[in-house]
Amino acid sequence: MTKKILVSGAGGFIASHVVEKLLAQGHDVIGTVRNPTDSKKNAHLLDMAGAAEQLKLFAADLNDADPFNAHADVDCIMHMASPYSVNVKDPQKDLVDPAISGTISMLKAASANPRVKRVVLTSSMAAITDEPDGRVLTEADWNTKSSLTRNPYYFSKAKAEQAAWDFMKNEKPAFDLVVINPFLVVGPSHTSQINPSNQVLADIVNGAYPAIMALTWGFVDVRDVADAHIAAMQTADASGRFICASATMDMAGVIDIMKKNGYARAKLPKIRLTGAIGTMIMKLASLTQPAGVGSYLRTHLGRVPRFNNAKARSDLGIWFRDVEGSIKDSLVDLAKWGHIPPAQG
Repeated sequence: MTKKILVSGAGGFIASHVVEKLLAQGHDVIGTVRNPTDSKKNAHLLDMAGAAEQLKLFAADLNDADPFNAHADVDCIMHMASPYSVNVKDPQKDLVDPAISGTISMLKAASANPRVKRVVLTSSMAAITDEPDGRVLTEADWNTKSSLTRNPYYFSKAKAEQAAWDFMKNEKPAFDLVVINPFLVVGPSHTSQINPSNQVLADIVNGAYPAIMALTWGFVDVRDVADAHIAAMQTADASGRFICASATMDMAGVIDIMKKNGYARAKLPKIRLTGAIGTMIMKLASLTQPAGVGSYLRTHLGRVPRFNNAKARSDLGIWFRDVEGSIKDSLVDLAKWGHIPPAQG
């Protein structure tokens, strides 16, 4: 049965894939963007199959007092808009406040529209952990370490999701809430704008990293994240949070994949600083970096995240793509948009 779906931040990296899948299923989509009259920026949405009949775009800003209520007469809401930046001048104003206020505004809009049966919120693994500590993370874990000075983006994601669950507990609205918590999201993009996770891959290829560091990331393909959102909408008994991640891979492994896929002669880092001494050197060097980058390095160098994605696989039916294939597809896409040089044989 077709539905009417509100997708906030519809032009974003993950959201664009969600919109595409919703349109392909025949749903009517109300998408909020910063400027619906910017035909160039919204071209990838307007050109999607079914968009002419099924997609309508409206302006919404997370900083507005009531950005969503006028558009929330829908069956389901995908709240995907949230500010992202590792380095900001004022974390409270630039990250935390809009993340929380946007989430609460959307939930209030849903409460005011009895047609809404479910809200699917895009959160992050940043709301689950700030610093891998060797434990296998599950949906029961919460990031309680981040602050305005320590990984402030992580802090904003944790606070926004906590605010959402507090709203559900205190207000007891008629709809239910399902939350998707993805790790680093890579894969092909609908636009030339590069998302932060793919930027990590581009930076490695383009020589931005001085050495191979003891960094290990959890990866997930954007197409799988989009599928998780759709399944969260359509699975009647879906509830709570869902870790959305395929597997982990360290920087050395990522570089090996790059070498195998035409980037052996790129500006890849060659000096290996992955041991205890190298990690200590890089942590000291992190003190010279911008606050956000430095904080991230000091809390992640030498640590390997571990997680259990069984709930997403069992309850949502998600079979995650392998990391190597996702990185390979990301490299092809990054070259297509000119973020990295073409692969060489």
